[in-house]
Amino acid sequence: MRTHLRRLAADTGYLMLGLPLATVAFCLMVAGLSAGAGTVVVGVGVAVLAVTLLIARLFGDLERGRIALVLDRPVQRPRYPAPPVGAGWIRRLVNPMLTPQSWLDVLHLIIAFPVAIATFVVTTAMWGLVLGGVTYPIWGWFTNQIPGNKELPELLGFSGSYLSNTLFYAALGIVATLVLFPVIRFMATLQANLGRTLLSGMAELQGRIDDLTEGRHAAAHAEADALRRLERDIHDGPQQRLVHLAMELSRAQRLLERDAAAASTTIGQAITATRETLDELRALSRGIAPPILADRGLNPALSALAARCTVPVELDVRIEERFAALVENTVYFVTAEALTNVAKHSRATLCRVMLDRTGDSLLLTIGDDGVGGAHVAKGHGLSGLADRLRAVDGELSVQSPAGGPTLIVAEVPCG
Repeated sequence: MRTHLRRLAADTGYLMLGLPLATVAFCLMVAGLSAGAGTVVVGVGVAVLAVTLLIARLFGDLERGRIALVLDRPVQRPRYPAPPVGAGWIRRLVNPMLTPQSWLDVLHLIIAFPVAIATFVVTTAMWGLVLGGVTYPIWGWFTNQIPGNKELPELLGFSGSYLSNTLFYAALGIVATLVLFPVIRFMATLQANLGRTLLSGMAELQGRIDDLTEGRHAAAHAEADALRRLERDIHDGPQQRLVHLAMELSRAQRLLERDAAAASTTIGQAITATRETLDELRALSRGIAPPILADRGLNPALSALAARCTVPVELDVRIEERFAALVENTVYFVTAEALTNVAKHSRATLCRVMLDRTGDSLLLTIGDDGVGGAHVAKGHGLSGLADRLRAVDGELSVQSPAGGPTLIVAEVPCG
């Protein structure tokens, strides 16, 4: 109830203050644009228009702060490019006119004026009905004593008595009270969203473009890191084993005619090396895209990861449905990297992994009772996870104080 009352008071204040601000801004914009356009041929109008756009920017900043209070979230301020370094006074003067957002600020102040009138009228009318209906027993007694006075109930065909009027206005006040909050909230969000679209729409679009660009770069960086790691692992492992295997088979071939027993022993060692190489290749392939993930989904794939970890893992997967391949691969990769980090560095005796869905995101939580000190800085075991998650608009949180415990939380959009 208190939350609703605070929200109602804030929205009412926003709408009531909106009309005087919109009136002042509208008059300044109309006067500035008219004077600037009329005198631009003699040069003075350029300065007038520049000042008008700067005034619109000030009102825009004020309105963004008010909108943030209504929408309960920050409203992004657009970028207003500064004039080039070393630019002359003429270039500096016309700089506001070369910024598209400056004209959107002006357009908002012009459009906001009639909208503010409408929302102000609705707000005052709603509060008038509420307060008038509640207080009618006080002031209605005096109005009923005026000779020849006819009030609304009597004009509508009801009795003109004090009791009849009181009941009518009380019922009207109750109805107005019941719809007061949704009506005021609708008016406030309507006006605020109009302002957000014009005053911050370009900034939000640019921010989204920047996020996508950053995500693309993060994805490329993560894939490059994974490729380098895979190349290193292949070079240090299977490639060396295969070179050794080729040498052993060549030696067996030379021994085959002279010493069959030695050749047989060498071939046996080669067969063992072949099996070890195959096992290592299978282990490497699991880090890319294991068949069990594609065939059966996250639950069996994470169970296989947990079973292979050298630290005991308690696994709690609370989802059964399948998701896009990119989402499943990301969750699998993050889990695999985190468990590898636990096994190599944490000195933990127990690790817990939980996967659940919250709304349009998968929430992966990995914790251990190790020595802590894990972070996502370059050169550390978790360095690639943030980039991998950023590539899918995900987020990573790592809490790992010295001495432990460690908690890794990864949020992966799946909607």
